[in-house]
Amino acid sequence: MAFQYEIILVNLDPTVGSKTKKTRPCVVLSPNEMNTHLRTVTIAPMTTKSPAYPTRVPIQHNKINGWVVLDQIRTIDKTRIIKSLGNLSPSEVQSCKAIIQEMLVD
Repeated sequence: MAFQYEIILVNLDPTVGSKTKKTRPCVVLSPNEMNTHLRTVTIAPMTTKSPAYPTRVPIQHNKINGWVVLDQIRTIDKTRIIKSLGNLSPSEVQSCKAIIQEMLVD
């Protein structure tokens, strides 16, 4: 099972257009209740190359600086998950929540 705010390795291919592609780390955004009962999870891809942008959260994972790309949230089938890589820190979780609220809630 994937847990909320867990970092997972996901096969994102195939994609269309400007969506983030290939196999890459992603952050699970959907709540555990959904992750337990549905065959899908909602994720945000991560990248190590990004300009500072209001919808991207800077993080550090395995001593590598990167970004959670909240402007490319999507729902994937659990069969795309390859393995777990860890979790966001509490402060990174709070930053993600604040940006998601600003982006999606009036």
